[in-house]
Amino acid sequence: MFSNGFFMHLAQFLDYLILEKNYSKHTYIAYEKDLKLFFTYCNENLDEIDVDKIHYNQIRNWIVFLVESGKSNRTINRKIASLKAYYKFLVKIEILDKSPLIKHKALKTSKRIQIPFSTSEITEVINTLKKEKGFKATRDLLIIELFYGTGIRRSELIELKCIDVDDQKKQIKVIGKRNKERIVPLLPSLIDSLKRYLIYREEVIEEQENEYLFITNKGVKIYETLVYRVINSYFSRASIKVKKSPHILRHSFATHLLNEGANLNAVKELLGHSSLAATEVYTHQSITKLNKVYKKSHPRNKK
Repeated sequence: MFSNGFFMHLAQFLDYLILEKNYSKHTYIAYEKDLKLFFTYCNENLDEIDVDKIHYNQIRNWIVFLVESGKSNRTINRKIASLKAYYKFLVKIEILDKSPLIKHKALKTSKRIQIPFSTSEITEVINTLKKEKGFKATRDLLIIELFYGTGIRRSELIELKCIDVDDQKKQIKVIGKRNKERIVPLLPSLIDSLKRYLIYREEVIEEQENEYLFITNKGVKIYETLVYRVINSYFSRASIKVKKSPHILRHSFATHLLNEGANLNAVKELLGHSSLAATEVYTHQSITKLNKVYKKSHPRNKK
C-alpha cells in the first residue's frame, strides 16, 4: 500500500496545477483521475511501496496493463503525461532526485484528421436559426456564430463575461489557457446577433445578478454538456459527418481561414496557441486543396 505521504504529495500537486500553473478545472479533474488510476493499480499489484521506490519497470507494467485493457495509445500517452507531470513536480519540491519517467518515450499514435464542416453546412445551420425567434434560438445562434467567427474554445466561450464584449470596437477579450488573454475581432453579422441575444437575455435574467454572457433559460451560467448538445443537435440536421462538436467548429474556423490565404501566424494568434506546431494541425485541409490546385495548374503536369 502507498504511504499517506504519497497522497499528501498528490494534494500538493493538484493545488500546484490550479494555483501556480493556472490549469482549468477540466484539466485538474483529468490529472486527478489519471493519477488515482495509477495509484489503484499499484495498490492492487505491488507490495508496500512509497513514492521514491517506484521504478520505470513497474510503470511499464502499468502501460502493458492499459494496453491489454484495450486502451488506445493516445489515451495511454495522456495518462503517462499526467504521471510524468506529477513526478516532475516531486523533483521540483525535492522529494525525488529524478523522475523514473525521464527517458520514457510516448507510444506511437496515428494522426487523427479532423474533418471540418463545409461552409454550406455552417451557412445552412445559421440561416435556419436566423428564422427562429426567442431566447434559446437567439442564444444558440450566437454560440455557433462565435465558435465559427472567432475560433474560440468551448471553455473560453463558457467563461465569457458581458464585460469582455466591446461592441463599439467590435472585439471580445478571451481568457485562454493558463489565463493568457487575447483580443479577437468580431464580424458585423456577429455584432447583430449579439445585440439581439442581449435583449432576450435581459428578459430572462430580470433582477438576477449574473456576469456571464451565456446563460440558461433559468438565468444561470451555461455548462459544457449544454454547449456540446447545441452544436451536435443543429449540425446533425445539416451534416452527415461523424463528429459534430464545438471543436469541429473551431477547426472549421481555422481551416477556412487558411484556405482563403490567411497567414498561419495570424491564425495562431486568433486561436490562442502558444506555438505554430499546434496551429499546423489545422493545415491539412488547406494543403489538400493546395495540392489539387498545384497538380491542375503546373505546366509540367499538363504534358
